[in-house]
Amino acid sequence: MRKRREQKRLFSEINVVPYIDVMLVLLVIFMVTAPLLQQGVSVDLPQASANAMPPTEKEPLVVSVDNTGAYFLNIADNPNHPINSEDLVIRVAAELKRDQARKILVKGDQSVDYGRVMTAMVLLQKAGAPSIGLVTKDETTEASVKTKRKST
Repeated sequence: MRKRREQKRLFSEINVVPYIDVMLVLLVIFMVTAPLLQQGVSVDLPQASANAMPPTEKEPLVVSVDNTGAYFLNIADNPNHPINSEDLVIRVAAELKRDQARKILVKGDQSVDYGRVMTAMVLLQKAGAPSIGLVTKDETTEASVKTKRKST
């Protein structure tokens, strides 16, 4: 009698258990590190002096935010009186239609809430400002343009 030889079939399935283990480890790492990424980092920024604007350029649009959070615009009918946010957007948009290359600066009082200055920048972005400069006081000069932020 002949012994019947059983043929072994090849096992062609992938063992996914190790992949599930790796996925769970990555999930735990992500869950632990995600809250850490959302917190801010304390940074001590260096002071830098800025160059004054060339005298040949046209006077920039200056939006000022005083210590009460009121907005002022240097090209308004009365620059010493506050302007509301809707009028600010309309006036700046009209000026930018006339002269697209005109510089726009924001002067914020040091005691005003940071959110009010950011709101002014958002309003200027709605008006179509391609870039916005921040004005600060330097020790050597009275006022100078410190930083420039490109709006996106």
